[in-house]
Amino acid sequence: MTVGSLAADVPVQPDADEARRWLVEELAKPEYSTQPSLLQRLLEWLQGLFEGAPVLDLGGPLTATVVVVAVLLVAGIAYWVAGPVRLSRRAPTSAVVLDDDARTAAEMRAAADAAAMSGDWATAALERFRAVVRSLEERAVIESLPGRTAWEAAETAGERVPDVAEGLARGAHLFDDVAYGKATVGPEADAFLRALDERTLATRPALRAELAPAASGGGEAT
Repeated sequence: MTVGSLAADVPVQPDADEARRWLVEELAKPEYSTQPSLLQRLLEWLQGLFEGAPVLDLGGPLTATVVVVAVLLVAGIAYWVAGPVRLSRRAPTSAVVLDDDARTAAEMRAAADAAAMSGDWATAALERFRAVVRSLEERAVIESLPGRTAWEAAETAGERVPDVAEGLARGAHLFDDVAYGKATVGPEADAFLRALDERTLATRPALRAELAPAASGGGEAT
């Protein structure tokens, strides 16, 4: 919305009720929606601001300019307040990887193999990434944490096994796309996750920063 386009629709001499209606309608648009309580407080404030306000005889063009500036100012404030909330709502969500699944990594690999043999590449991809995460738990690279999402697992494990951090992030993205039905995968996805599983198993976790001084000190003592 620009000042020029809005001014073209402004009556020559709006009264207080008309100006209040414009402001309320502007703030009621979906793009300014944040928490209902905040929007409600803004609307109530606007109603109180114009309640009983006298109609100022400032002349047609001047009155229109004042109303336009007021609308743009309040709309800008509302947009600025709503921005962080709107961005957080757009933030991507991630699916839970294991939840209450008590299977071992070997059992999950077997399920992935069976799905791949039958051409069920979506199930194969999901089971293969679950096997990667479960194997990281079994090796104590990451702790077992119910409800952990694919991205949380990738981020946590990536700090301990930085050599495969990029692959884990890609695997988490693939897992989410398949879990939410956003992507159709084929044998190439299974091949990638097989390779990721093998690379992760072959990678030694990085030494924790807080243990590095003690480890180096112990080596010098001997």
